[in-house]
Amino acid sequence: MRNSVVLLRLTAIVAARHTFVARDTATGLLSLTLNGPASIPDQWTTPPLNPALASFSIETAFFEEYLGNGSYPNMLSINLLQNLKERAGVASQIRIGGITADSTSWDPNQDVALYNYISASGALINTTLGPQFWNSVKLLPEGTQIVMTLDLEGLNYTGTLSMAEAAWAGLGPDIISRFEIGNEPDQYHFDLDAQNYTAIWEPWSVNISKALDISHPEFQVGATVIDPLWPYNTPQADAQFDCVSALAAGADGGHTVKTCSEHTYQYSVCDPTRAAVATLPNLLLYSPALMNFPFRYLDLWQLRIHAVRSQLGLDSFVIGEFNSVSCSGRDNVSNTFGQAMWLVFTRGHGSIVVGSVYVHQGGPLALQSSTQLNHGGLSLYNLWYPVDNINGPIQVFPAYSAYLFVSELIGGSTSLQTINIFPGRQANGSSITTADGDPSAGQLSVYGYWGHPNAKYPVKLAILNLEIYNSTATYPRPNVTVDFSAYLAYPGQRVTARMMTAPGAEIKYANMTTWAGQTFATGVAEGELVEEYVTTGRIDVAASSAVLITWQHGDANY
Repeated sequence: MRNSVVLLRLTAIVAARHTFVARDTATGLLSLTLNGPASIPDQWTTPPLNPALASFSIETAFFEEYLGNGSYPNMLSINLLQNLKERAGVASQIRIGGITADSTSWDPNQDVALYNYISASGALINTTLGPQFWNSVKLLPEGTQIVMTLDLEGLNYTGTLSMAEAAWAGLGPDIISRFEIGNEPDQYHFDLDAQNYTAIWEPWSVNISKALDISHPEFQVGATVIDPLWPYNTPQADAQFDCVSALAAGADGGHTVKTCSEHTYQYSVCDPTRAAVATLPNLLLYSPALMNFPFRYLDLWQLRIHAVRSQLGLDSFVIGEFNSVSCSGRDNVSNTFGQAMWLVFTRGHGSIVVGSVYVHQGGPLALQSSTQLNHGGLSLYNLWYPVDNINGPIQVFPAYSAYLFVSELIGGSTSLQTINIFPGRQANGSSITTADGDPSAGQLSVYGYWGHPNAKYPVKLAILNLEIYNSTATYPRPNVTVDFSAYLAYPGQRVTARMMTAPGAEIKYANMTTWAGQTFATGVAEGELVEEYVTTGRIDVAASSAVLITWQHGDANY
């Protein structure tokens, strides 16, 4: 992640559908009735969710800190990743990449797995990997697929090829899902556009494929980070360097492209101007001044996603690196339970439009931005700290609970399809409805999940109450009663509800954050599992909490 540009722009909005709301302007939304239909509308059908929806991008230079090595495996990281695999049915995919991938080289004679050269001023200059590095990678849960990012910025094809050859020999095609050449090439110190990027990237991907005797598409193109311009139908927007323009320039001329990746960071502390608006309220709630609601931000990619899918297939566009606040997050924002709510929200909306999303884990880098807020240690947006560092001791953050939520939502299914039930979607598939089309003004979001396109009823609902409530508040915690009875097969049908919650959105400790009543501060579940059986078709969802409702089913109607 580099000094990425966050551009939030106004887009058209329409009224929400299929709902009735009761609103008290003094206290916020009090009730919401979902009126159906219980089946998934044909025009809103999405590709099946990727079972590895909840994936990770780990900064190359920090990878050994996360996983450890053969002699000293990091059991906290291993347990946390294993928890997700057990719930999702597949292991999270891991991208080894980030800005340091473009300054990483291979040394077959190096004794240690990973060596970081750090200057006297504390700047991480470059990283070298040795043969033991692949043993660190193999500590990941069985079945983990890897995206390996190779150096492009150094313009050293020989060095890039040697890294690809070493990775292929050390891990093999069963572990490596695809290679990625370059990280955020639209932010390099030398100017690249789609044409001169493609002039380098395409022959490199072809020649590496030949050298490794790979006869199928094995590369991820793009990895750009500058947000799409709005409005989209302008010469400036058409001229942007992104996945679509790279493909148009011939990046897949050698038939090596498997997927396309772009990076997203909704806020930033890379400079004081953007740091001023990187706050928890702005992250979670809609601001007319900023027009910042995640629906709007994520939907800037709609046109690119459709264009890429039409060329490469339905599961071909991924968010290969993302998080809430670029340049390593912000204290009291990225390390709070509010970040967990944001992650569930963005996973819900992101799953409508993209294949997989990779939350980035790393640390502040001195060469990233001369004006950034953070310096040293591990990033404040990380889901956990695998080692002690200047930003805190070994610990798990509340945001990890969001990945538990999403993993249990997947629940081993390979066919789940989803829509945003509330606030709803436009005829063109966009979910940009806040302000004019959302009576809750961004407070509530409801997603439905169906087992197959012809299912009469959903198998799961995810309900999020994004209203900010802090544990220091002197008033009772508000809640919203959501009536979902229109989605039941018959009156009194029993469903199961599991809650993700904490005493408040500002909470920074995993031992105060619960998923289904359990905490995960030590890397494993502690406490009794708590779930509610609901037969009324109604449930209360407290401010700053999320609930996953699961149908008890066993026939083709689901």
